[in-house]
Amino acid sequence: MRWTPGGRSPNLEDRRGSGMGVPLGVGGGILVLILSLIFGPDVISNGNETESGGEVALSPADSAREEPMVQFVSFVLDDAQTTWASAFARGGSDYRPARMVLFRDGTISGCGPAQGAMGPFYCPLDEKVYLDLDFFNELDRKFGAPGDFAEAYVIAHELGHHVQHLTGVDSRVRQAQRDNPGAANQLSVRLELQADCYAGVWGHSAADRGKLEPGDIEEGLGAASAVGDDRIQRRTTGSVNVDSFTHGTAAQRVQWFRRGFESGSAQACDTFGGQP
Repeated sequence: MRWTPGGRSPNLEDRRGSGMGVPLGVGGGILVLILSLIFGPDVISNGNETESGGEVALSPADSAREEPMVQFVSFVLDDAQTTWASAFARGGSDYRPARMVLFRDGTISGCGPAQGAMGPFYCPLDEKVYLDLDFFNELDRKFGAPGDFAEAYVIAHELGHHVQHLTGVDSRVRQAQRDNPGAANQLSVRLELQADCYAGVWGHSAADRGKLEPGDIEEGLGAASAVGDDRIQRRTTGSVNVDSFTHGTAAQRVQWFRRGFESGSAQACDTFGGQP
């Protein structure tokens, strides 16, 4: 991506050096699972999520090494939210910015304990995106999706959940899941695919403004494909259980990200057919 280093977003909350490791225990492990199914973290690692996060300190060397990434994350956060603020204004409504929390290993979110092993996620209860920067290393090494626009896609997807929250889509979906538990996973998939489409809408805006470089869109599509439920299940378990999907297949995630990117319109992102 084309961007200029040199600043941090006012909506960035850096907890990497706070030492807020979170011991999850059995109850916390259950909460990790609930968060993954209800609030939609993109990826849960196949590690042991019930172990303590421990006390974590950020050394000066680590801080200096990660600063370019912090500034890139800040750029994407601000750029995507400026795009959505303009879209909301054109529709006659106000956009309330989300905040992004950077943490290392573990922290506390408005939705409960958070661990890096959960992957990035959006918590609607405090309107914050939670991100352990080490996830981007996993995105490259473990999921085979390198590149700065792959990372930008992840951030834009989580901000897509914030858009859903502001428009009331997420609350209607949660109610529909309570009313029809048998359709809960299918509704979750539709929610995630819409967030992928919203990420594509921002990508379209970034391209129009000359922010993308050759290969960027391929990086985004590669990341969308890499975090498909079928790809993750096949990699972690060697088999695929369609009934347990919560985020959509690799092909579906690519399809909806591409749809948003090609249309540049949030109206093209209706994965619910007008419902819920």
